[in-house]
Amino acid sequence: MLSRFLGSRNSLTIFLMLTHPQFDPIALSIGPLAVHWYGVTYLVAFALFVILGRLRLKHEPYAAQVVSGSWSKQDIEDILFYGVMGVVLGGRIGYCVFYNPSYYLEHPMEVFALWQGGMSFHGGMLGVFVATAIFAAQRQRPWLWVTDFIAPCVPTGLAAGRIGNFINGELWGRGADPSLPWAMVFPQSGSLIPRHPSQIYQFFGEGVLLFVVLWLYARKPRATGAISGVFMIGYGSLRFVAEYFREPDAQLGLLALGMSMGQWLCVPMIVLGCLLWVRSNKKSSKSVVN
Repeated sequence: MLSRFLGSRNSLTIFLMLTHPQFDPIALSIGPLAVHWYGVTYLVAFALFVILGRLRLKHEPYAAQVVSGSWSKQDIEDILFYGVMGVVLGGRIGYCVFYNPSYYLEHPMEVFALWQGGMSFHGGMLGVFVATAIFAAQRQRPWLWVTDFIAPCVPTGLAAGRIGNFINGELWGRGADPSLPWAMVFPQSGSLIPRHPSQIYQFFGEGVLLFVVLWLYARKPRATGAISGVFMIGYGSLRFVAEYFREPDAQLGLLALGMSMGQWLCVPMIVLGCLLWVRSNKKSSKSVVN
């Protein structure tokens, strides 16, 4: 009798469990033209970057540089162009190198098959570092001035990207307790296991929370490089935690110490962020004393 009761209770739990809505990936279709939701989220990310970038120009030290003509609204659009190139190239190359190197060594031409999916944030970040370094060199500005400027404008774009992941039902989470109210079945995973909606966790963590922290921190003048350091520490830490709820890539699984590739990539990011923050503030303190 007890086993029958427990069985019926489990069946009821499964019945009441949330299931991914299975959104149509196409947001708008006009004749042969199809606009995908993922493309919409990219457009939203770019628009938010421009809006926030213009607000950043009102923060010091950039506000004074606008008055002197050193910075302008045109710079925001130029940085966005460089940044998009860095994200696309770096993100794709990073995915191929970090997450599936053996496959792409055997199929090198598929590195350019962006429509097949596969982007790495950490690779995209390295691509943005290179792109902003080129921008800074061309405009004869310190590189960390540029990265400090864009850092608070980035998390909203990450948030938009995670919404795109959720709509597409990709990058789902690890198995969750069926009693978790928001546990969700992702049919795309090939199973009916209730999972953590890790895309939503990352939306709130790396997107909303990181944006609030960085935006408030950056409202006051900081030592050059400090804001970039906080971004690296904040993103690395929040992503590291989120990876405990996100299903590891099937071709890699968990690596040494039971950590995912995403977590291992976050470790040097956090360390470098700490070093950059400490170095920036020490250098600023010395200049004040002198």
